[in-house]
Amino acid sequence: MRNGNTRRTLLLAAGLTAACLASPIPAPALAASGSSGTATAAAPLREYTRQKLHWKPCDAKSPSALRCATLKVPLDYRDPGGRTISLALSRLKATGTTERRGVLLLNPGGPGAPGLQLPADPALRLPAEVKRRYDLIGFDPRGAGRSSPVHCGLTAEEQADHPYKAATFTKDVERARTIAGKCRAKAGDLLPYLTTRDSARDMDLIRAVLGEKKISYLGYSYGTYLGAVYMQLFPGRADRFVLDSATDPTRIYRGTFQDMAKAAEQAFTRWAGWTARREGTYGLGATPAEVRATYWKLIARADREPITLDGQALTGDDIRADNSTFFHVEAGAERIAALKKAAETGTPTPSGASGTTDQAEAAPDDNYVSIAWSVMCADTRTWSHDPERYRREAIRDTARYPLYGDFAGAVTPCAFWPRGSEPQTTIDNSVGALITQNEWDSQTPLFGARVMHRALRGSRMLTVTGGEGHGVLYPPGGSSCADRAGTLYLTTGRLPAEDVTCRAAPNPA
Repeated sequence: MRNGNTRRTLLLAAGLTAACLASPIPAPALAASGSSGTATAAAPLREYTRQKLHWKPCDAKSPSALRCATLKVPLDYRDPGGRTISLALSRLKATGTTERRGVLLLNPGGPGAPGLQLPADPALRLPAEVKRRYDLIGFDPRGAGRSSPVHCGLTAEEQADHPYKAATFTKDVERARTIAGKCRAKAGDLLPYLTTRDSARDMDLIRAVLGEKKISYLGYSYGTYLGAVYMQLFPGRADRFVLDSATDPTRIYRGTFQDMAKAAEQAFTRWAGWTARREGTYGLGATPAEVRATYWKLIARADREPITLDGQALTGDDIRADNSTFFHVEAGAERIAALKKAAETGTPTPSGASGTTDQAEAAPDDNYVSIAWSVMCADTRTWSHDPERYRREAIRDTARYPLYGDFAGAVTPCAFWPRGSEPQTTIDNSVGALITQNEWDSQTPLFGARVMHRALRGSRMLTVTGGEGHGVLYPPGGSSCADRAGTLYLTTGRLPAEDVTCRAAPNPA
C-alpha cells in the first residue's frame, strides 16, 4: 500500500528498516574542495578534527551501552569556515580489548535512512567476534533523523508514489513541481550540499575525530553507494568495507528506478512459475499464465473497487506500489491468495479509506522522503528537466515492465530541482571490498551489483544463488555461508581469492 514512504528509494527492506577534491590531504585533516586554496582550507578543517565528543545515553529506549554524541561538520567542505550543521552519531564500544581493531561504521540504506540506532538494532545480528574487534558507529546522515533534519512540509499525497497515467500526467507534473518548490522554500540553502559525496566527507571527519587512521564499514543497499564513494574519495583510509546488496553506480538514480522495474518483472515471472506448481495450496492457477491472469484480474478488480485487507482499502495501484511483494515467492503467494479471498468475500471498504484519498490532514513525518529526494536530486546532474521525456520513458517502460514500469518511469521532483554542488562521482578504484548479493533481489538487482563489482576492481563478490530479498548479511535466518564469509573478512581482513557462490538455506516450509 502507498503508505507515505516513497518506494523509489533504496532503503534496506530486510527489516532495518569536479568541483571537489578527489584526493584527501594527509591525516588528521580531511579532503577539502575547490580548484584552489587547498592549503588555506586545511587549517579550518583541522579545527573540526579537534572536537571533543561528549558521549551520553541516546534516549530512554536505547540500551545503556549505546552512547550518542553530536559532531559539528561544515555545510560546504569547500568553505569550511562558513556555516556548520550538526551530525548525530552513536557508539557501541568493542567488547574486546587486545582484539580491538578500530571502528566499523554502519549504514542501513536510503538515501537518508537514519542509522543512529543501528549498532544496537536486534535485527542486525552481528556475531560476537565482530563486536569484540570494533566499536560499532551509527550515524544519521546529514539532513536525516537528528542530523540537522530536512522537512519540506509534504502531505501524505506528496510523499506517496504515483504511477504514470496519461489522464493524470499534468497533475503529476504539478505535484512534482510543488514538492521541489516546497523543499526550496524550506531548505533551499541546504539542498546543494545534501549529497553522498558530502556524507562520505562526514564519515571521514568522524574517523578523524575518533582518532582512527582508517575506518571499516558495513553498508546496505544505498549504503553500498555511499561506501563506494568513500572508497573513491579516501582510498587510503578505507580498511575493511562490506557492501551488501549493491546498487549500480553508473545508474544513479533514474536508471536505478528503471532497473527496479526490470528486476520486479523478472521476480514476478519466477513467482508465477513457483506458485503454479502449488496450485493446490494457493488456488491461484495451475500454469504460470493462469497465475499471472489471476493477479491482473485482482488488480483490475481493486481499481474498480478497493479490496480491504487487514483494515486497509487497497487500489490496484496500492497493491503494485509495494514492489517487495515478490521478493519472496512464498510470502508473495500468501499475500496474493489473501487478497483474492478478500475480494471474493467482499469485505466492505471503510469510508474514506482508499489509498487514493487525499491524506493531507494525517501526513506522516516527511523527513525520510524529504531527504531521500534531496540526495537523489543533488547527487547527479543527469536528471532531465523536460517533463515530456519522463512521459516518453514512462510509456516505454510501462509496456516493457507492466508490473512496476509506470511507477519507475513517473516524473519526479528532480525534474524541477536545483543543481547539486558537484557532478556525480565516478566509481573506479582498486580498493579491497566484499560485495554480497542475493540472486533474487529486485530492489538492487544482481545485474546492477555486478557493475559495482567491476567498478571496484579490488572487490570480491559473494552471490547467494536462490537467495531471496533485499539484504544478505546478518538477518535472522540468513545465509550462514554468506555470514561466515562476511565475518571472516571483517575479523581477519582476508578476502576470498576469487568470487564466491553460496546456496540459499532450504525453506523450512
